[in-house]
Amino acid sequence: MDKNLKQEHTQGQVCFAFGNLVRVRFRGVIRQGEMAHIFVKGDPLLSEVIEIKGDEAKLQVFEDTQGVEFGARVQFLGHLLEAELGPGLLSTVFDGLQNPLEKVANKIGVYLERGVMLPPLDRDRKWEFAPQVKVGDVVRRGDLLGTVPEGRFSHRIMVHFSCSQEIKITSIAKGGAYTIDEAIAEGIDPRGVEYRFTMLQKWPVKMPLHEGKKIRPHRMMDTGLRIVDTQFPVLKGGTFCSPGPFGAGKTVIQHHLSKYSSVDIVVIVACGERAGEVVEVLKTFPQLEDPHTKDPLMKRTTIICNTSSMPVAARESSIYMGATIAEYYRQMGLDVLLLADSTSRWAQAMREMSGRLEEIPGEEAFPAYLGSRIAAFYERAGVLQLKGGKEGSLTIGGSVSPAGGNFEEPVTQASLSVVGAFYGLSRARSDARRYPAIDPLISWTKYLEEVGQERNKVLFGWTSSIQRAHWMLKHGDEIGKRMEVVGEEGISLEDMVIYLKSEIYEFCYLQQNAFDPEDAYCPSSKQVELFKLMDQLFSAKLSFDSHDEARSFFLSLQNQMKNLNFLSPKSENYLTSYREVQQRIEGLT
Repeated sequence: MDKNLKQEHTQGQVCFAFGNLVRVRFRGVIRQGEMAHIFVKGDPLLSEVIEIKGDEAKLQVFEDTQGVEFGARVQFLGHLLEAELGPGLLSTVFDGLQNPLEKVANKIGVYLERGVMLPPLDRDRKWEFAPQVKVGDVVRRGDLLGTVPEGRFSHRIMVHFSCSQEIKITSIAKGGAYTIDEAIAEGIDPRGVEYRFTMLQKWPVKMPLHEGKKIRPHRMMDTGLRIVDTQFPVLKGGTFCSPGPFGAGKTVIQHHLSKYSSVDIVVIVACGERAGEVVEVLKTFPQLEDPHTKDPLMKRTTIICNTSSMPVAARESSIYMGATIAEYYRQMGLDVLLLADSTSRWAQAMREMSGRLEEIPGEEAFPAYLGSRIAAFYERAGVLQLKGGKEGSLTIGGSVSPAGGNFEEPVTQASLSVVGAFYGLSRARSDARRYPAIDPLISWTKYLEEVGQERNKVLFGWTSSIQRAHWMLKHGDEIGKRMEVVGEEGISLEDMVIYLKSEIYEFCYLQQNAFDPEDAYCPSSKQVELFKLMDQLFSAKLSFDSHDEARSFFLSLQNQMKNLNFLSPKSENYLTSYREVQQRIEGLT
């Protein structure tokens, strides 16, 4: 269909406005999810069709609607909300609509104005293209056309994912520098339709992007957090959520995961978070060093920034925009981590829009489809087996901000029903300066068996050892609560030993010092060695004559085991201290 004819038949006028919900009477043909411009004093406000009834459509507007008048002109754009995909996504900060915020600031200043939309990717920058196909080759969607260097990665230029036919290559560009708008290949399908391929392609953000066979996650994602990697591990391609009250450390944990996780690409979605936290990320990340590659951390990071001061409708688009960019890099055979902070703000935006649409509310006035929307988001994670045997993974982690730390509220419960790991944050642990503030008594993971099979090679019976550690924590907590009532002398010496074992595991292993360069990140090999000591202590049948003797022994042992966290595993001091701890445990067995 001719583009100009399409625009001529998809006009409309505003007939009602309520906040960021606008009703438009239109003439022509439109579809659900189609984008539109509402013109207010010459400014085109971007909006999305969310409901159609007869000749009237309801649009959610992604920008401030102040000044919208009855009869204001509406122009439908003929496409869905799309992400631009191509070289240049890394090291960039976008808003929820993929506006490059640095370029927006350079153009209009630090205060964002409505109606400003800039191309997400640089149209003038040239990239060194290396062709990987030749004339006469038959390709399909997602197949490799060529590569360009993007930082330390080889960015794969692929056949556009919108192509549904086999395409015979009729021309391919020679190796050299090209912009993302220049043709690098041309082809023709069996129907005679011609195609022109550039480095740039677009994809609707609300449609999952995956070309390949989805397989079960099977590789562990190392994070350097002992409580995560040992007690509640997550796999590459898995999902997890970390709910917690205000001040419990959700953002701190997400910062740690984005810096230390063993992945290639990190996509951070700041969805409705306070501007101060987002500014801290923007200031800090360019100065941080990737501990795995020693490159600046921003070189492998993309940030989608949608603060609480921005229009609420854009929160939904920011979540989907981040997922689409993450899926795009997964198609290259890379391991990607998507961190959404927080999904509660997204759910609150859905609740607000649902109320304006006068839909029947669900629990706590959230829309009845809340659970399905959250499930659909987490389902975009997974491992893809690509052509040539390569694998790409997308791991999704969402933080949840339940009001008052109530984990029974709908967003937390909807997340728990679909994720593979749950890291429940505790305000009490945070106030007690226990970092990370993940409560091991309420947290869980579904990936322990897979990780256990992998780590059985270094410690036979790994899974049973972790279960023994959890048993120790649970019973130690119960004994501790009894001690608060009856005192130390009111419990048996055997129970006292269980309590002290759980405390030393908690203090020396599960807790870490984020300010210590050695303890901030604990590599997997060191975790295994330290946990062997803990497992040896758990299995040891220690014999004491009194409560005081038991406490004295564990306090002395605690200092020795805690110091191991601050020593390099390759140092002589570490090896000496490790042997001394082993001998002390064996000496009382």
